[in-house]
Amino acid sequence: MSRPQRPAPRGRRPRPKASKGESYVGRRFEVEVGPVAHGGHFVARVQIEDASRVVFVRHALPGEQVVVEITEGTAGDRFWRGDAVSVVSAAPERVVPPCPYAGPGLCGGCDFQHVSVSAQRELKATVLREQLVRLGGLSASDPLVSELAVEAVPGDEDGLRWRTRQRYTTAPGGGRGMRKYRSHDVIPVDDCLIATEDAREPGAGTVVEQVAVGGAEHSFEVSADGFWQVHPGAPSTLVSAVLSALSPAPGDTVLDLYAGVGLFSAFLADRVGPTGRVVAVEGDPTASALSVGNVPTAEVSAGDVATVLARLEEGPFDLVVLDPPREGARRKVVEAVVARSPRKVAYVACDPAALARDVAIFAEHGYRLQSLRAFDLFPMTHHVECVALLTKTGSEQQ
Repeated sequence: MSRPQRPAPRGRRPRPKASKGESYVGRRFEVEVGPVAHGGHFVARVQIEDASRVVFVRHALPGEQVVVEITEGTAGDRFWRGDAVSVVSAAPERVVPPCPYAGPGLCGGCDFQHVSVSAQRELKATVLREQLVRLGGLSASDPLVSELAVEAVPGDEDGLRWRTRQRYTTAPGGGRGMRKYRSHDVIPVDDCLIATEDAREPGAGTVVEQVAVGGAEHSFEVSADGFWQVHPGAPSTLVSAVLSALSPAPGDTVLDLYAGVGLFSAFLADRVGPTGRVVAVEGDPTASALSVGNVPTAEVSAGDVATVLARLEEGPFDLVVLDPPREGARRKVVEAVVARSPRKVAYVACDPAALARDVAIFAEHGYRLQSLRAFDLFPMTHHVECVALLTKTGSEQQ
């Protein structure tokens, strides 16, 4: 997906869940499936005596009548999880999964193999709209919400063969395997259909990636086990969207936060030229060190973004790029950004809820969502990548 989440601190183990009464795992119920929810599942309700319980159901579609088998849940839980193990009445968007390892109790890597590709994109757009309204404070009638669509990106084959890197685990008895959903159990997988034929597994050393946008081309040295977008069309698509949103000009000062190995910094440096300035901040020391060679004209700082911003000079920046990990930039970073009074902020987001929360924080400080594009960089999964443009109220035409 986008950047990996931070690992749990060493030496700390999750607390075992306290028992909350009778387990319903393995019980089956026939339900009518409701709307899609953030995370690749759908909302349904199970009636238990005089009470109902929300169940987050995988392998279903809105409007379907399915038999759901509970995979997690006790009498005391607020909600349960389940799989649609049989379909009584199918939605028209349902298809036969192209992958034989997709389905209840099988590989947990994909969420939407049972959904037509066009319908997958509409489901992702629905989740984005809901999060922008519920958490972002936008109106459902705002054209940025109501007209939002998830765009296809060149580089996959009807949603398949797009992962340029793939990590397998060892299956029982040897061979390659993948884990089940929310489980350590492994099933043998002969061929992952969302991976390219030559997908590489993360390893040691570095690799070189080429990206061309609008006549400019750059090479990026990347750690073989470090972050780089896995969809082949992603880097050029995202750079194009960011440049289009920001319209950088010669002499502009740019702050590139969560800069990785310098993907955005390199193309921004082209646009602002020798009279401009690009400051790149990245928390991963290896990626930050590589960005020095990838973008020699940028000023590179390694360290936690909030910490670096706290010690960075208070002077204003014309433009800011934010490309945070899945949890988003959060208040401390957002407020450090608006303190620099940029005329435009391009926010590259891999999580709709985190994006919406941060959009609301920007709004508190007079920055409104000016444009939003969403890209289907992770077909067959619930993940979606967005590029949002935020502008200071009253400066939209600058």
